[in-house]
Amino acid sequence: MIRVGTTVFERRRPAASVVEHALTGTRQAAFWLDDVQRPRYPELRGAVTADLAIVGGGYTGLWAAVLAKQRNPDARVVLLEGQRIGWAASGRNGGFCEASLTHGRENGESRWPEELDELDRLGLENLDEIEAASAELGMDFEFERNGALDIAVEPHQVEWLREAAADAAARGDDSVELLVGDAARAEVNSPTYLAALWNKRTSALLHPAKLALELARVATEMGVQIFEHSPVRSLDTDKGADAGSVSLRTAQGGVRSRQTVLATNVFPSLLKRNTLMTVPVYDYALMTEPLSDAQMREIGWQNRQGLGDVANQFHYYRLSRDNRVLFGGYDAVYHYGGRVRQSYEDRPAAFELLANHFFTTFPQLEGTRFTHKWAGAIDTCTRFSAFYGTARGGRVAYAAGYTGLGVAATRFAANVMLDKLAGLETERTQLRMVRERPLPFPPEPAAALGINATRWALDRADHNDGKRNLLLKTLDALGLGFDS
Repeated sequence: MIRVGTTVFERRRPAASVVEHALTGTRQAAFWLDDVQRPRYPELRGAVTADLAIVGGGYTGLWAAVLAKQRNPDARVVLLEGQRIGWAASGRNGGFCEASLTHGRENGESRWPEELDELDRLGLENLDEIEAASAELGMDFEFERNGALDIAVEPHQVEWLREAAADAAARGDDSVELLVGDAARAEVNSPTYLAALWNKRTSALLHPAKLALELARVATEMGVQIFEHSPVRSLDTDKGADAGSVSLRTAQGGVRSRQTVLATNVFPSLLKRNTLMTVPVYDYALMTEPLSDAQMREIGWQNRQGLGDVANQFHYYRLSRDNRVLFGGYDAVYHYGGRVRQSYEDRPAAFELLANHFFTTFPQLEGTRFTHKWAGAIDTCTRFSAFYGTARGGRVAYAAGYTGLGVAATRFAANVMLDKLAGLETERTQLRMVRERPLPFPPEPAAALGINATRWALDRADHNDGKRNLLLKTLDALGLGFDS
């Protein structure tokens, strides 16, 4: 009998001692960044000139650097990073590399239904090109094209998966397989699983920090100049003799370039027009110690898919190369004022909640310890997928707002920005999804009130068979609805 108003994570809570043991001695650090040797790049000192200047050393900026050099090997490209390459979202995410450019098919269908098939095709081509780049550019970022399982842990979620499977079948997509009951648990053995939808073609896994570092390595080998610890303090459009160029100023130097890419994502934009376009929402994750062979036999997972349940507040989890389990998500947190601060990363309540949910999911792993706990800020916008644009007479291009599904989409965004800077009309730039901007967030205190009310309503829906209340239905009608 299922108690009304509860979820499986409340009905099957582990003992408090199990959680306490698992979190004892856990290191506050992103596992992926601990798992690599990071080269150091110099700080910018003095003035340099470039054909293309890039602000931001995460995936968006790094892909832009590599793709720009592939398009024009003679171009002088300079990349400025405020801290270290890949230190923010690009080194902290779950490593899920999804084909979707629209944060899932449902979100895309509600916004750009007439071009969804084209968006799906372009997203899949983009994912294929990331896989191909591993070999073509000699990069090792632990890419695994294993697909992903969407998991139902409540009865109403099973119906959602049945509907998604029927939709895929109607489109002639034979890469999606519905697994119900024992068939789902045969893939990954959790007593909470009622069904799973296996998306075999549209999802991959990778090592987040290695992708960033490998892109940086390839970029420098192509001739890109990378500077770390060089936050850009201002962007100015030059006049007079230097008309037609853009000046970026740092504490110790500056770059004058013909064109500029802004890849700052969750951090404050250098363009006033984008001040309210994104907000930072903090996401939390845990990483276990490596599982033993016996533990792996207990949980199965032989096909190593990425996993995520389909609740509004969902968990995502996956295996590392050495069979650690990353377990994250669920408790996304917005802090009043929309600032990015290191102090927000250590949130004991969030880690304890994740640990509880982990042992509900895998009670057979009782006794396992978590070696790492960390958090990162997601750049969320009101349409929940990246937006694009240009400024300063077409000399500055930007992309931001990935909302947690940007590992693959950053490469697409880099190509969009380079197309726009070159004045090219391509199938990418002609998309309505690319041409439109989302609604901005309201200023404080309305932003905090609205975001936290929405989070509360999503939680209530998860406790009420997925039924959305008046607030969520209103947001859906306005194009602002969200399910994670």
